[in-house]
Amino acid sequence: MLAVVSQGTHLFAQSTNTESSDPLLNALIKKGILTQDEAAKVKADMAMSQSNEMQKLDQSKWKISDAIKSIGLFGDLRMRYEYRSAHSGQQPGGVDQGVYAPRDRFRYSVRFGVKGDVYDQVTYGVRFETSPNPRSPWLTFGGDNSTTTPSGKATAGIYVGQAYLNWHPASYYEMTVGKMPMPLYTTPMVWDNDICPEGAFEKVNHDFGVVNVFADFGQFDYQNPSAVSSGSFWSGDVFLMAWQVGAKVQIDKDTDFKIAPVLYTYTGLGSTNGASGLSPFSPYTGQGNDPLANPGLTGSNNTNQSGLNDLRIVEVPAEFNFKMSGTPLGVLHGRFFGDISFNLQGNRRSLDASLVNNLSHTSRNFTGEQKAYQFGFGVGSDGINYGPTQGIVYGNASRKNAWEGRVYWQHVEQFALDANLLDSDFFEGRGNLEGIYTAFAYSFTDALIGTVRFGYAHQINKSLGTGGNNLDIPQLNPIDNYKLAQFDITLRF
Repeated sequence: MLAVVSQGTHLFAQSTNTESSDPLLNALIKKGILTQDEAAKVKADMAMSQSNEMQKLDQSKWKISDAIKSIGLFGDLRMRYEYRSAHSGQQPGGVDQGVYAPRDRFRYSVRFGVKGDVYDQVTYGVRFETSPNPRSPWLTFGGDNSTTTPSGKATAGIYVGQAYLNWHPASYYEMTVGKMPMPLYTTPMVWDNDICPEGAFEKVNHDFGVVNVFADFGQFDYQNPSAVSSGSFWSGDVFLMAWQVGAKVQIDKDTDFKIAPVLYTYTGLGSTNGASGLSPFSPYTGQGNDPLANPGLTGSNNTNQSGLNDLRIVEVPAEFNFKMSGTPLGVLHGRFFGDISFNLQGNRRSLDASLVNNLSHTSRNFTGEQKAYQFGFGVGSDGINYGPTQGIVYGNASRKNAWEGRVYWQHVEQFALDANLLDSDFFEGRGNLEGIYTAFAYSFTDALIGTVRFGYAHQINKSLGTGGNNLDIPQLNPIDNYKLAQFDITLRF
């Protein structure tokens, strides 16, 4: 009898529904195994035991505010082998001075964070990463030179890469504040895809049949002047303002076209000590080198390449997406894409640089060096979200056995773009370079991606430097040719 009672009690304990256990207790009572009082006691004891167990679980449970609707972990772990090299060999008269700067290194990066929904149409996100560089989360193996022991940790750390709130009270409107993922429709030609702008962003959109029309407005805090060591102070923060209007046309279920012109201007540059156009990144004096000066290793030519004066940039990114059926690899997604940009104040920027660098040669300023463009083609597995910085190549989409390849040509003249925002990999965050980018990526699993990238660029105007703002190979200006190879393994989570 004890065995039967034990078995009945065990079955009762396994059930979380007390009412469903009553028939078993009733059967035991009918067989005379349990009395009514004994059955009631068993039921009360098991209810008490269950209550105690629930209290223990509640005590050990990770408490989350009732206002949080959902929370999820996201991020990636990446390993990389990289080779890049730059060469500067042009002197007046075509003499090759043979300055060559290669970099060969193994690297890693970690990015992790949480994101989710809050009630009342609010989402949030916080991401941490392993480098303080806003244009790169990467760290170099053996890159710690602060100690005499190997595998140092001084160059590694945890930094806030994203921290933002998004409010979307209606399907046609949203607003984001904080340090956010790039909200504009743009390309790495203008913005390094690792940069997460800070400030505020608003978006409105509306569908007109098969056409979705949208308008984006960005107020990005570029720099707080009080953070700059200087004997003078500016009246307010420097802001980068962005106005974008675009449309996506769904031609049919497999074909669409998207285009979105954007205008960038800068505010808060202010003045100090009676000099106009000054800011933490100004004035621009980075024409590079006078054709009569000695190029190559920076020294007297190490002028300011990051000034913001004389920048009013129009950018027009676009893409055409389609599907290809009946291929040996099944249905594929194809993309033609491109970007054109023009600095409306490029000639003035050139003149300002010439006046500073060439006081005795003021006539040697270079006009017409104010445009940039990119055009390319991509193809990959169907069912993946592709875009200027979206896809398997960029490691933010994956599916087992899915793949993607893309190639583009890029041309950036010296006075066309903001050197502080250019992609620090292709091509070294510099202007006055043009060249080709190729990449191929394959998803070994739903979370593990292998990627290879190659790039080559050369100097556009031999009479100008290749001004920019990058810490990888800062020693050379101008760069007459540049090479880059990267091999990545990415684990997404």
